[in-house]
Amino acid sequence: MVLQSDDLLLSTVLIAPTSMSAISRSFRPTIAIGDDRSQVLVEQTAAVAPERLGDLVGHVSRRELDEIDEALRLVFELH
Repeated sequence: MVLQSDDLLLSTVLIAPTSMSAISRSFRPTIAIGDDRSQVLVEQTAAVAPERLGDLVGHVSRRELDEIDEALRLVFELH
């Protein structure tokens, strides 16, 4: 999942991998990807080259985005 703002045009993008089999944690929000549910592993945030990413599969809802924002605040201790 791409976490970085579309307004930042850099040579890399910040991502968090997703997993359908990861153990549920308070800092791993669950999102819908098509008909599947997947957890966003925000504790594994990394920078990758955009060409390493696959095709766009969708967008998160406002509620999902809020949960991801909260998880990032928790993991990175942002206030």
